[in-house]
Order: sequence, then structure tokens, then C-alpha cells
Amino acid sequence: MEFTMALREIITVPHPSLLKKARKVTDFGPDLQTLIDDMVETLRAAPGVGLAAPQVDIPLRLIVVEFGDDEDETAPPKLYTLVNPEITRHSRETVVGTEGCLSIPNLIGDVERFESITVKGLNRQGQPVKLKASDWLARIFQHEIDHLDGILFTDLASQVWEPVTDEEKALID
Repeated sequence: MEFTMALREIITVPHPSLLKKARKVTDFGPDLQTLIDDMVETLRAAPGVGLAAPQVDIPLRLIVVEFGDDEDETAPPKLYTLVNPEITRHSRETVVGTEGCLSIPNLIGDVERFESITVKGLNRQGQPVKLKASDWLARIFQHEIDHLDGILFTDLASQVWEPVTDEEKALID
């Protein structure tokens, strides 16, 4: 049997679906599995480091994140699929970092986020998952989970601007 994944359209502001709170996932059947596969394919093609289901106009609490280890740049990026994710703990320390978003092309901004977090949710089979993340991975999870609540990075940013340097442009590529 051959499976073909499909690229989904990433919706962009001012699409109203980006501002809505997503529904909890209760059905882990074939439709969800297809959506996850399509989201991973879409994320890689974009390319990006995180994608939430509302960004492909599906109002479900589902995110995919693919990010490499800062320490070991030779290691392949790790793929995380989290269904109904929630942040259960976070550090007192916060850090400001520059973020971009596939749904907000050509803008980046400085956002204050928790330096480290604990996230719990379910994997694609509905099994409980708990993970600790810090630094950029923590930032990515916070950014994607915000999408599930209709929050965009521009809502939280202390300043927003169009990228001009190659380093800044890499944040939205």
C-alpha cells in the first residue's frame, strides 16, 4: 500500500481561523493520522520548525515541531507530535528572543518567553507524553501552543519589524 502525503495550505493573517481557540482532539483515527503526516510534510516544505493545526485551517489542538539539538549540529532534527499539549510547569526565568511565523510572512518580533517549560500531551497514538524543553525548543513549543489559543507572536511582541539582515530573514524562511 502506498501512502501519499499532501501539502496543506498555510493560512496567513488576517485569516479569522488564526484567532480562534482550537478544539481538543478526541478521535485518533485515520483522519488525524493523515493530518499529522500532512502537517509534517507541510512544515518541512515551508520550511519551518513548528506548525499548529489552526495554521492549516484545522481547529484542533495539535502541533508538530521539528528542531535540531543546539549542542550537536550533526544530529538530525527531532520530530515532536503533540496532541492536546499543555504547559504544566515553567521556569521563573524568561528570555527575549526574535521570532517569526509561517502564518505572518515578512515580519519578525521580539517576544519574551519562559526559558524552560514542561509540556504534557498525547502522542499520535493517544499515549501520554511529557517532555522538558529549554532555550529555543521551549520557545518553539510556547509559540505553537499559543496558536492553539488564537494567540499570535505579534500579540506578545515588544516590537515587530520586517527582516533586513540574512540572519533575520532566516527566522521566516
